Order: sequence, then structure tokens, then C-alpha cells
Amino acid sequence: MEGVSQTPTDSSIGTTPGSTVEGAGALVLVTQPTQGTPVPPSHAQTPVPPASAEAVDDFATKRKNKSEAWDHFIKLKNADGSVMHKPRAKCKYCPQTYACHSKANGTSAMRTDMLYQCRKSPVYIPAKKQRYLAFDSAENGGHMVSIAFDQDTCRFACARMIIRDELPFSHVEGQSFIDFMRVAQPKFKPPSRRTIARDILILYGSEKERIREFVGRKSQRVSLTTDTWTSIQNINYMVLTAHFIDDNWTLQKRILNFIVIPDHKGNTIGKLVESCLINWGIEKVFAIVVDNASPNQVALDYMKEKIGNWGQLVVKGSFLHLRCCCHILNLIVRDGMEELDSSIEAIRNCVKFIRSSPARLEKFRKCVAKEKIDGKGGIVPLDVCTRWNSTYFMLDIAVKFKKAFIRLEDEDQQFQNYFQERVGGKLRDGPPRNEDWDKAASLVRFLKIFYDATLQFSGTKVVTANQPLLWMCTIVGELE
Repeated sequence: MEGVSQTPTDSSIGTTPGSTVEGAGALVLVTQPTQGTPVPPSHAQTPVPPASAEAVDDFATKRKNKSEAWDHFIKLKNADGSVMHKPRAKCKYCPQTYACHSKANGTSAMRTDMLYQCRKSPVYIPAKKQRYLAFDSAENGGHMVSIAFDQDTCRFACARMIIRDELPFSHVEGQSFIDFMRVAQPKFKPPSRRTIARDILILYGSEKERIREFVGRKSQRVSLTTDTWTSIQNINYMVLTAHFIDDNWTLQKRILNFIVIPDHKGNTIGKLVESCLINWGIEKVFAIVVDNASPNQVALDYMKEKIGNWGQLVVKGSFLHLRCCCHILNLIVRDGMEELDSSIEAIRNCVKFIRSSPARLEKFRKCVAKEKIDGKGGIVPLDVCTRWNSTYFMLDIAVKFKKAFIRLEDEDQQFQNYFQERVGGKLRDGPPRNEDWDKAASLVRFLKIFYDATLQFSGTKVVTANQPLLWMCTIVGELE
């Protein structure tokens, strides 16, 4: 069989029947006649004109898009309305665009977007979330549960972490947190600080409604504690805390209100407490614990009258006003510490000296090493004068480093000169003498009793009403 041959128009060449011949500008179809049938001359060679490039392009442009993806995408054009050199299509429901060249790209990416990625698409199919097994935490033991990733659930869990750990809202925007979550759970998109703030407000609202529903029960009684103070910016604050027993007989504590108040007057405090109780729907109040400040007496008289009008007082309000035992202990300790103020101030000045610069602290460490004192507990902390418990911590540790302070006085001239300086027209107290150290050691033994009692009185997880009498008897016995 002979193959295809090119023929010029001015010559005849024999060809194999049934084959085609490509000529200059035309295709010639050569057919084999059926035996016994005459072949007209006009049918022997049928020229087929070639399709021009313009016709092909026009056909490709105007032909209908067959893929269903084009029902959800729009083909983009240039700003002047002309066809883009590299065609792209935009989703009708979101800003996402995709390359859509029929040969180079196809429509698979567009189908994936409309079916699985664009949640606004009417044909969106939610992806099946992969689940994994984990232990569910419980007080009496856990059990295996199946957990699936959910962005909203993780976001609110992050908001609870911010609340519990008292972290700033900007923590979620820190690069360290973002890098950690990228490794721990790549699907989780860390929220912004504004989103976290909104989520915390949502959690607050839901928790408030839950507590309001519980404490609003007819059989539920609530005890309250309130405190007021003034910040260093001269802003007055008040906090109101509720204490109640839940269905599992567990003591619960919740802050009901934390607000700025105009002043510390008794009537002002009483009206704010009343307004808060009305807002929460609380009527059955068992007791209100406050300190011994005189405005609190006025506030409690006001509250006793209002709660009495509600008809919810217990024993006609005889136990509505309870004094704060921690505040009473605080007054006792402060009064006793005034007798030893000079000895305490002398030791405090020693601590101020060694903590005033790294060089002085290093000299003190060398003295500690020479005296072979165990310094694993840390160097002496400086107290806060208004917090007697911090003074107790300072004295307790300073007494253990007594020999190191004495050696520092002998070896460091700067330490000696420090106590020769005048402050407020008089010399600094110190350095401490032996009798000052002895007084401090005796004071530490007594302060420990008051400190332990304060911890027991201020417990919020257990009932403490039975503790004051026992500890008061213990303190009296130690003092005698």
C-alpha cells in the first residue's frame, strides 16, 4: 500500500484508494469506488478548505462552558473590558479567584472551592471532621471520648485560658503563641485581641445567666462579702462577692460586681449593694461580711432595712452583719508591730541596701557562702509596708541570714556608710544590733500563728465559720 503524497496542482500522481492527499492549501479526499459503480468525476477528489485561526478562536470563545462550576464563577476581564491574557475566574460568593485557562488549568480548583471551601456557596458540602480519642477529665476518673476539631470551640477555650491565667488579650497575637498553635493544631486560626475580648464578654453573659438562674431559686440562700479601696490613681473601687453551696454541696464563690464608686460613704455602698442584688435577682441573703470600718456599719443598717422589706431576713437580721476575722487579726498584728518598729526598720534598711544594686547583692552572696548558709530558698525579699504578711516573710528569711549581714557589716565599708546617711533629717535605723535580731526572731514566731490563722479564715473552698473560735483560743494560749 502506498502512503500519502503531496501533489502540486499542475500534475497528477497516483494515490492509494481511501487515503487523503494534502495539497497546497487544500485537502484532497481519495475514495475507492465500489465495484460496478461509476464514480462521477466531481466526487473523485473533494477539496476541504482549512479552518482559519480566527475562526478557531472565535469558536472557542463563543462556545458554551459545559462545567457546572461556571454557574458559580464569573470570568474576569481587564479594566478596559478586553479578555485577560491569562484568564481568571472569581467566585460569586467570596473574593477568591482562580486561573481558568481551559487547557492549562481546567475547573477542578473552582469545583473544590464551591463544594468544600466557600461556605457561602449554595452547593457547599461540610467536610467530615476527623475525630480522635482522648481522656475526658473528671473528679472520679475519666473515660475515653471522641473529639473533633472545631474552630469556635477552640477559640472559646482560648478565651477561658486568658481568664483563668489572667493573661492580656494581646497574648493571642504574640508570635510565640502563634508558632506553638501552628505546631500543636495547624487548623486553629488564632483570634485577634478584639475577638478574644468579645468572646470573654459572651462567656461572661452566659455564666451570669447560669448563676442568676441558680441563685434565683426560691430555696437558695447566698452570703456576701464586700470590700472597698482606693487605687494609687485615687479611684475608688468596690467588689461584691457571693458565696453559696451548689447542688453537689460544694462551696462556690463568684464575683457579682466590680465597679468604680464615687466615695466610701455608707449610704453609697448600701445603695450599690442593693442595686447589684436586684440586678442579679437575689433576695435571700444569709449574711454580709465586711471589715470594721465605720461606713460599713451605716451600709449594713441600710441593707438590713431593705432586705427586711423583702421579708427574707433570718432571725430578724441578727446575723446579717458579720465582722471580717482577717481584718481583726490585721489590726491586732499592726498594733503589736508598732512596738518593734525600730528593729523592723533596721532590718528593712539592710535588705534595701543589698537589693539596691547587683554588685551589692553579689557581695552579700559571698558573705552567705563564707558563713556556709543554705541559700537555696532565695535572697531576702523586701516587704511592702502596708502588708504585714510580707513583713513576716522578710523577717523570717532575714533572721536565717543574720550571720551573713554581720559579716557584710565587718567587710563592706559601703554598708557602714549607708547607715551614716541622713534621711528626713535623721540617720537611718541600723545596722541591726543583736537585740534587734532577737526581737525579730521572737516576732516571727508569733506572726506565724497569725499568718496560719489568716490562711484558715480566708479560705474560699471550705466553710470557715467554725474556725475563728478555735484559732482565737490558740492565739491567746500562745500569747500567754
